[in-house]
Amino acid sequence: MADWTDCLNFGISIAKQASEVGVMATNENAVKLKSSPADLVTETDQRVEKILISAIRNRYPQHRFIGEESVAAGEHLELTDSPTWIIDPIDGTVNFVHRFPFVAISIAFTVNRQTQFGIVYSCVEDKLFYAQRGGGAFLNGEPLHASGQQGDITRVTSHMCYITHDIMSRDDVALSTMTSNIRRLLQFPVHGVRALGTAAVDMCQVATGGADAYYHIGMHCWDIAASAIIVQEAGGVVMDTDGSEFDMMSRRVIAASSAAVADRIAQVIQAFPCCRDDEDNCGCGATGVN
Repeated sequence: MADWTDCLNFGISIAKQASEVGVMATNENAVKLKSSPADLVTETDQRVEKILISAIRNRYPQHRFIGEESVAAGEHLELTDSPTWIIDPIDGTVNFVHRFPFVAISIAFTVNRQTQFGIVYSCVEDKLFYAQRGGGAFLNGEPLHASGQQGDITRVTSHMCYITHDIMSRDDVALSTMTSNIRRLLQFPVHGVRALGTAAVDMCQVATGGADAYYHIGMHCWDIAASAIIVQEAGGVVMDTDGSEFDMMSRRVIAASSAAVADRIAQVIQAFPCCRDDEDNCGCGATGVN
């Protein structure tokens, strides 16, 4: 089995370097719309992605890339068996624009379509989450462990905090489904529902044990690829919202402290129509914005 530790260490290094661009640009006013009023892109998103891809390409010229801004600019999204870096240069662009302090650089690395490591650097907090397949998950060098919450979440008063994501679609069907899902979950004895505005950091809260579950429908592979392996290596469970095996291209995810919790959420929530990331000419309206 190949050892991708050198790639992991390099990814951590360039994530921290690139974050300096974002931190320095917190007063940026050059904001553009992509697919909706909530789907924003800034010059900093594009600049950070170029910095990351340029650095990786110089060191690993044979590797491939999937980047949020590159795809938005028209590049074809295809996950192959080749070593591939999946990059979200600023996860939480809306937060970034409004100076809400949860903004992250997210980097995943896949080989044979399997994630080998993930890096999520929450820039303002200076929190570095990372994990390598079979090597555990860490936050600033300290091991991470999911809470391991078990039991029947419908009957037992639990310590659970479900994290759902921002309202990322303005489509009537999607809005109705999302609000209905929240109502269903709040019928359980949960302590609360929270969202930080960045899928990557939200999902990493499951890895820390601070949250017991997270679900999202309509995001993109670059939003969750890195944090998924971080949750798994912390002892958590990641699956599709229909209860099947996790597929980062499906644009649906449940991350939970245990299989029991993940399965119960899958039984309760409903999905809305959402094209796959690797499906061309999508018109479903699920923007997956942050």
